[in-house]
Amino acid sequence: MRIALTPDQERFQQACRAFVAEEILPRVEAYDEAEQFPPELIQKMAAAGYLGANAPAEYGGLGLDAISYGLLCEEFGRGCASARSLLTVHSMVLLALLRWGSPTQKEAWAERLARGAAVAAFALSEPTAGSDATSLATTAVPDGGHYLLNGRKKWITFAQIADVFLLFAKVAGQITAFLVEKDNPGLTIKPIRGLSGCRASMLAELHLENCRIPGENLVGRPGFGWPYVGGLALDHGRYTVACGCLGLAAACLDASLAYVTERRQFGVPLAEHQLIQQLVTDMAVNVETARLLCYRAGYLRQEGDPGAILATAMAKYHAARVANETAAAAMQIHGANGFTRAYPLQRHWRDAKVMEIIEGSTQIQQLLIAKQLIAAKS
Repeated sequence: MRIALTPDQERFQQACRAFVAEEILPRVEAYDEAEQFPPELIQKMAAAGYLGANAPAEYGGLGLDAISYGLLCEEFGRGCASARSLLTVHSMVLLALLRWGSPTQKEAWAERLARGAAVAAFALSEPTAGSDATSLATTAVPDGGHYLLNGRKKWITFAQIADVFLLFAKVAGQITAFLVEKDNPGLTIKPIRGLSGCRASMLAELHLENCRIPGENLVGRPGFGWPYVGGLALDHGRYTVACGCLGLAAACLDASLAYVTERRQFGVPLAEHQLIQQLVTDMAVNVETARLLCYRAGYLRQEGDPGAILATAMAKYHAARVANETAAAAMQIHGANGFTRAYPLQRHWRDAKVMEIIEGSTQIQQLLIAKQLIAAKS
């Protein structure tokens, strides 16, 4: 059995890597320090087709296969976790809209999102509802041909600049999905600053006070928000995060391999010290196992295999752990230098921890994986 990318996939990966090297890496530390994501970079991502990479060509998207989309997230993960986060939340909303949106909703938003003319954000988490999505407190009450939304959302990635939100609220106790535009009266967006990781992801809180939206902004029907609309989006999000973690870990490994050949201690390069060799070996093996799990998840997703959900959860669980372990090992290898902005390790180290929390924490993935495995044997 030979596991390899196709020539087209290899060419696409190289193009993504070149984009990251030219457009992101020269300025990524500045984005991180300023906690800002530049509009001009979003425009360049849109021009390259990356914001619509998972949309069909009929909507102006690239129509990528699942593995190619994973490669896109891997390469962005190598360069900037915040940039990969934009790909994640934007594509989650676009995918959910293409699957569950009405013809009117698709006409209004699908092509705009696919072409990057608008930015979308996924608004599920609340101050008291994170891993337990069913405990949402935000409500939506019918009001004639409209809905009145009241509640708060928190930790919403790219909410500071999003044009539209896929937002979840309870209608008569049933979790329901809505499209909410940024300029809707009653919606207030409050930036969250001072984060340790993914600092350029422009997170914000959403405050909804009698936010009145048209009834046609309901996605699907009442009660479809969870698990259907939200579940589809989060499964896709886990895949993108897994692949991004692979890229982050690979970047840490590459930086460490370069450093150990240049840095000398006790009269010889670090590469000649056996304990350093042990760290590098563990890093390399972990990166390769994460790559195989991500590629397998991508293949099963492309094939429409029912096992894709479990494979995706496994890939996210393992790749997030690998990102953390590899970033920590890279920091150990770099010593005090790793804590300076002269090297990217401090940023990767901070970003890596976020990956074990978002799109289902490591502990939630353990529960999901175990339950699916046990159910399969029942």
